[in-house]
Amino acid sequence: VQLQASGGGLVQPGGSLRLSCQASGSIFSIKIRSAAWYRQAPGKERELVARVGWGGDATYSDSVKGRFAISRDNAKDTVYLQMNSLKPEDTAVYYCFWGDSWGQGTQVTVSS
Repeated sequence: VQLQASGGGLVQPGGSLRLSCQASGSIFSIKIRSAAWYRQAPGKERELVARVGWGGDATYSDSVKGRFAISRDNAKDTVYLQMNSLKPEDTAVYYCFWGDSWGQGTQVTVSS
């Protein structure tokens, strides 16, 4: 399975970004499994941001609850992370994790 993450960039505080993670390859092995977004800021450990199950049930870390929304399009084999009201402390490399596979990471920088 290959996971292609995209959508990162530079945004001002209070702005929004939408990350995408598209799966390809032997996707039958992961289609019904939960998917998640993690992030890793410089000098910090990788942390779980949000997770979504096959049916769309989602959980979030306390730091992003109410600002981020994770979703999935099972027909497109894609998981999304809508990030609103971004803060400088959201700056990190964001990784998708689906089944047992990691995406390559996409940089999100929140700065004025």
